[in-house]
Order: sequence, then structure tokens, then C-alpha cells
Amino acid sequence: MRFIKPDINIDFVGRKKIAFLLSFACIAISFLSLIIHKGPRLGIDFAGGTLVQIKFTSPVRIDDIKSGLGNIGLGKSSVQQFGQQIDNEFLIRTEASYRGDEGFTTEIKKALQSFTEGEVEIRRVEMVGPQVGEDLRKKALFAMFYALLFITIYISGRFELKWILSGVVAAALIGAVYIFNLFNVSIPFLIGAALIVTLVIFWFLELKYAMGAIVALIHDVIITIGIFSLMDIEFTLPIIAALLTIIGYSLNDTIIVFDRIRENSRRYHKKPLAFIVNRSINETLGRTVLTSLTTLMVVVTLFMLGGGIIHDFAFALIIGVAVGTYSSIYVASPILLAWQNRGKK
Repeated sequence: MRFIKPDINIDFVGRKKIAFLLSFACIAISFLSLIIHKGPRLGIDFAGGTLVQIKFTSPVRIDDIKSGLGNIGLGKSSVQQFGQQIDNEFLIRTEASYRGDEGFTTEIKKALQSFTEGEVEIRRVEMVGPQVGEDLRKKALFAMFYALLFITIYISGRFELKWILSGVVAAALIGAVYIFNLFNVSIPFLIGAALIVTLVIFWFLELKYAMGAIVALIHDVIITIGIFSLMDIEFTLPIIAALLTIIGYSLNDTIIVFDRIRENSRRYHKKPLAFIVNRSINETLGRTVLTSLTTLMVVVTLFMLGGGIIHDFAFALIIGVAVGTYSSIYVASPILLAWQNRGKK
């Protein structure tokens, strides 16, 4: 199937400065939003607390729900619409951790029925303690960090045959992170510092393919988290699963382009690197666009018809697929050109 003409020749490399400015602007906005909101809005998976999903048989105002909760000491709970408005479903979140026993749910039903009309159905009760939430936050950050490091080992070994060097670097970084973690250093600060050190080491060791891949992946994750922060969407365990899925998807796209760059480097060894990179992107463009579109069709369908439980997960994948496709073309590949400029200097 020919989705794009085989002889297409778009000057992607010539537009790399515009692409870098766009990426820089998106990342800056993401960081600004995270600073203003003091980080992403954590769900009960990470912050701890209790979540109750309720359904009414008739339309209800959120203010009436809060009034009913106030009678049982839950007046400071957040209440938001869940799903479509005609479903009359709401999510109640409170920072306190309550046991999901029959007494607790009966108390909520009685309190709500006294201030609202119609029947109340308790559909779901989830409770996470504050210590469990903190442990989940740490494990989620470590999962993404280790995923990125193991990816760099694979990229360096496959494209540059530097398995041992990249493995030693990754092992040293994992060991350093583990040791500093024993001294109760802030995990977000520790992971951020470790990623910066990783990029610096890759630059000096000339692990150019690994650096291109990891910069693209960090780019995708930061922008996805930034959009969630801008839209004030809760950060939960399914979102972490979506981010790891995005990392895998974006990496797959990047490897396809890198593989063609390696092949064309042998075929056109007398040509400048800019020509090779641009030609490689154009040759894989049809496959990249077709894969992204078919993936987006599935994810958008999941977003539209999957229900409220999976809504945010599907939304994260939509952002990740779009940003991951962009970064494979405009972030990962052009970074290889930085070594060409470095050699000239």
C-alpha cells in the first residue's frame, strides 16, 4: 500500500530550527504549568485518600452533593462529573482514607439522599493510604527512569556496537541513584539530575544514537505531562502505564528512522550527513504516517467509546502517538547532525 509517493522529498532538516523552537516552547509551557500547579494533580493512587463513584437516578447539582457530604464531615471533598452529563455520575475525592465497608457506604447514601432527589447508587469505593501513595510515586518515577536507561543500552549496542560502554554507564547511574535514594534525597530531583548527567555523559562518549533517542523520549514524556497539567487532569497509575507505552511506541518509530540512516550512511558515504538524514526520513515517512494514523484510529475509538475509566489513559496515548511521531522526525534524527557540527569545530 502506497500511502505517500516513494519519490517524495520534503526538506525536514531545513526546518529543524523551527521544529526545535516549537519543541522548546512546548517544553517551556509544560514546565511553567507544572510550576504554577506545583506539579501534576495527583490522583489517590499517588496522593492517598478515598475515591467514591456515585450514580443518581435523576439530575443532581454538585452543590447539593457537597452539602450532603458536609453533614458527615466530608465537606472539603472534591466532586466532579464523571462521564456524560446524562449519566448523572460523579466522583467524590477526599484526602482522608476510609475503609470501604458497608457502614461507610451506607452513611454516604443517607447523607446524599437527604439533600438530593432520587436514588443514590454507590458504584465504586477505592482507598489508598498516604504511605502507599508515596511508595507508588517513587516506583512510577523509577520505572520510567530505568526504562529510559535500558533503552539507551539497546540503542547504543544496536547502532554503535557499544554494549559494554553503555551498560557500564547505565549500571553506574542506577547505582548512584540507589545510593542517593538511601539518604532520602527528593526522588523527582534525583531522577531529573540523573537524566541530565546521562545526557552529558552520552555527549562526551559520543553515544549519538542513544542521545538522540533519549532526548526524543524525554521530550515526549514532558510534553504529555505538561498537557495533563494544563488541562488539570489527574495523574494516576493508568497514566504511568500510558507514558511507558508512549516511550515504547516513540522508540519504535525512532529505531525505524535510525536504521534507515545507518543503511544510507553506507550507501551514500560521500554525501553530507544532512542529505542522508533527510533522505532517510523521507524514505520511512510513508510507514511512519500510516502506522501513526492506524494507531490513532484505535486510540481515538477507545477515547470516544471506552468509558470514563479508560478515558484519561486513551487521551494520554493520543497525545503520545502524535508527539512521538513528531519527535522521531524532528527531534531524534536532527540531533545526529550536532555531531557533524561538533566535528567541524
